[in-house]
Amino acid sequence: MDANTIDVEQLGEDVRLLDGMRTTRAIRRLRPDPVPSALIRKVCEAGTFAPSGGNRQPWFFIAVTEPQRRMWIAERYRKLFDAYIQPAWQAAKDPSYPAAKRRNMQAAIHLAEHLHEVPVLLFVAGWTRRGQPQTQALFPAIQNILLACRAVGLGASLTTLHTAFGKETDAWLGLPENCPTCAMLPIGWPQGSYRRPQRRSVDSCFFFEHFDPAVVEAGLAD
Repeated sequence: MDANTIDVEQLGEDVRLLDGMRTTRAIRRLRPDPVPSALIRKVCEAGTFAPSGGNRQPWFFIAVTEPQRRMWIAERYRKLFDAYIQPAWQAAKDPSYPAAKRRNMQAAIHLAEHLHEVPVLLFVAGWTRRGQPQTQALFPAIQNILLACRAVGLGASLTTLHTAFGKETDAWLGLPENCPTCAMLPIGWPQGSYRRPQRRSVDSCFFFEHFDPAVVEAGLAD
């Protein structure tokens, strides 16, 4: 997509809500092409329409786009990711390892290896309340951003791995101690396409009046 010819104001406005929800999957293979700042602003604006207790709107969004700053994050992220993924990588050597799980892992590995090339690393932060992060507001805002990315054709995914070096990152971003980050969203133009992700049937996890473990067991057996 040519970033110079994008009508940001109209882009994504015609995507139907439920169709967007059903086809918003984590996209971790992203092109290095730049994303217009106005488009990042647009998807973050969608985040601000999330609900929050007392309408406190505790969120802040910090888009890291400069190559050297992206590299700073990528180097630290990759070091942690390599240690995190090793058990799964070893398990995936078993021929019986589920193919879908192997594909997901390979996509996550690709993201870690190419994180420095991703054009936008979006951090979501928020004021604490009574010493606790207001994640009940921040994660709905994040979901809004992911849906907005789907609508405008951007690829994105949600990761919290950076919180293992969160205090260092937050200070590097210039955030005060009572406004920590809770997530990072790598955003860019997707290499692949949007489609419905594989999900088990809602009938295996939906109940009227009370929980039925037999339904769950039947769903797992399918």
